Amino acid sequence: MFDFSIVTQWFDALLRDTLGLGNFWAILIECVIVGVLILVAYALIAIALIFMERKVCAYFQCRIGPMRVGPWGTLQVFADVVKMLIKEIFFVDRADKFLYITAPILVIIGSVGAFSFLPWNNGAVILDFNVGVFLLTAISSIGVVGIFLAGWASNNKYSVVSAMRGAVQLISYEMSLCLCLITAVILTGTMQVSGIVEAQTGPWQWLVFKGHIPAIIAFLVFLVAGNAEANRGPFDTEQLYL
Repeated sequence: MFDFSIVTQWFDALLRDTLGLGNFWAILIECVIVGVLILVAYALIAIALIFMERKVCAYFQCRIGPMRVGPWGTLQVFADVVKMLIKEIFFVDRADKFLYITAPILVIIGSVGAFSFLPWNNGAVILDFNVGVFLLTAISSIGVVGIFLAGWASNNKYSVVSAMRGAVQLISYEMSLCLCLITAVILTGTMQVSGIVEAQTGPWQWLVFKGHIPAIIAFLVFLVAGNAEANRGPFDTEQLYL
């Protein structure tokens, strides 16, 4: 497998030795580039998965899915993104503007920040701490604060109740997800995310295969709780209200 550390070391040497940049500017440029790459990968993965989900759900329901925007509906996700960005321009009456703006930023930080702990490939990991699983759960939990803050900042009692319901729901799912992660930590003997990945290298070395009954149960629970945490069907809010 290709070692991406060769690329990162070459780019760091290019900034420091070839261009003669100092330690501060070299690290700043590297952090900006890495952040942009994470955001681009985050957006592309989200676009592809949302489009696939819509098509698969449409197939289950004997429909054809989004077809109006772009060929075969491929641009429908982009149109929805533009629509949501335009809606963010307007503020709710009597809302706390600072908190109202901060809430979606916290949700994005919690979601994108989790990508920083994922080892994409050999040498392609941004933050590789020895307690990576703990930090991963801590960063991803920031989104719950953003959801509750959005309802609170709206200055509406119904929004607060709805936000509290959504936050409590997410916390209950995260309890199950954390217990599943603890199972992986126990089976591998490390909280370092890259160490958990390395423990599963090779054919039939996945924890779901060699972890026996506990790993299978944790996998199934994680599959259901992760789907519910992301508010995907059949756990999406619209169906819960029916």
